[in-house]
Amino acid sequence: MSMHPARLVRRPLAAAMLLALAVPGAAMAQSDREKELEARVAELERQVQALLTTQQQQAAQPAAPAVPAGKQPVQATTITPNANPGTTFSYTGFIKMDAMVTETSDGRIADGSSGRLFYVPSTIPVGGAGADGGDPYTDFHAQFSRFGLGVDHVTANGDKFKGYVEADFFGGGSNALAGNETATNTYAVTLRHAYVSWNNWLAGQTWSNFMDVAALPDAVDFVGPTDGTVFVRQAQVRYTKGPWSVSLENPQTTVNPYLSAAARFNSGDNVLPDLTARWLTKGDWGHFTVAGLVRQFKWLDETETGAALSVSGKFNLGASDDIRWAVNGGSGIGRYLAFGIGSDVVVDANGALHAQDGYGGFVAWRHVFSPKVRTNLMYAASHFDNDTSLTGYGATERTQSFHANLIYSPFPKLDVGAEISYGQRSLEDDREGDLKRLHTSIKYSF
Repeated sequence: MSMHPARLVRRPLAAAMLLALAVPGAAMAQSDREKELEARVAELERQVQALLTTQQQQAAQPAAPAVPAGKQPVQATTITPNANPGTTFSYTGFIKMDAMVTETSDGRIADGSSGRLFYVPSTIPVGGAGADGGDPYTDFHAQFSRFGLGVDHVTANGDKFKGYVEADFFGGGSNALAGNETATNTYAVTLRHAYVSWNNWLAGQTWSNFMDVAALPDAVDFVGPTDGTVFVRQAQVRYTKGPWSVSLENPQTTVNPYLSAAARFNSGDNVLPDLTARWLTKGDWGHFTVAGLVRQFKWLDETETGAALSVSGKFNLGASDDIRWAVNGGSGIGRYLAFGIGSDVVVDANGALHAQDGYGGFVAWRHVFSPKVRTNLMYAASHFDNDTSLTGYGATERTQSFHANLIYSPFPKLDVGAEISYGQRSLEDDREGDLKRLHTSIKYSF
């Protein structure tokens, strides 16, 4: 079948017109997609440039130190928020376990008393019940563990301030099960030191200025050669300038009633504080010091005065040895010597006071075998000139003791010690009682 010539001409023309109309539309659609793509690329470039700028700025800043995992700080602020800016804080002390076996010739020391925990000459029984002696007895305790808190501050002008509080657990309990060995062995916190110092001034409770702490021997026992040692902590105001120091300290009078040494008591009637003065010199060779004490005693309306002198020191004998010593004596030295083994005053039949004369001292040799092992040998004694017409024959006339120890430090700040002691107390009627003790301890200081 043949087609009409006109139709043959119209078909190619229609196809051409259709193509002509489609090509610009396709070209226009392609142009819109390219524009969208270009816009997306431009946005990505902007984001990348911003990221590079941020990284460059961070690289220019010092990097903060990395905190290891598990080592995050306990707190982000100061532990003393109320202190002056720049104040430093310290926490010190030690944990100590004491274990001892004691044998006394004239009866046992009362359970729970201080003499069961450390060497106290006045607690040695003399001529009491069971004076024929008895079996040894054992005591364990950790009451002398202690802690101390200190704050120090120096002002812009160079003024130095210090505050210090220290306590141990040598105190009674607060309930029926506490303070004894029945169940919990719980003991109360006991104040040792609490003072503030400002440059040369000190106010508060601490060691008496009449006491030479630096001369105390390296003992396993709480003190060791207690018999001849001045040992007092009390409230005071002290001024120190160079080698000199003076203080006004808490007064107290220990009274021996007429013919009744066993009934001794503290009067609490004092008005004037105890006055002390000390001179100290020291160097690589050790130290030497002299201290004086002037006191007023008072009971009811009666008064008396007394004075005492203390000379002590430490001499280094080479790198491994030293000698520590003290000589103390005077009228009314009573409560300052050997935990108050003697009275300050005795009362006569008319109620008048008479200061008691007494003296004592100690010497100790320390030898270091190695950084881990050291030993100490100690001897101490005290003596009181009692007027038996006033005190009676039950007053303590003299005491003495020997001590030897070996201390092993397997690690720094950890001491394992053992000490053997022999002590003796004698009365004016010539009766005597003695003490034998093996004292061991483990002590970790921080």
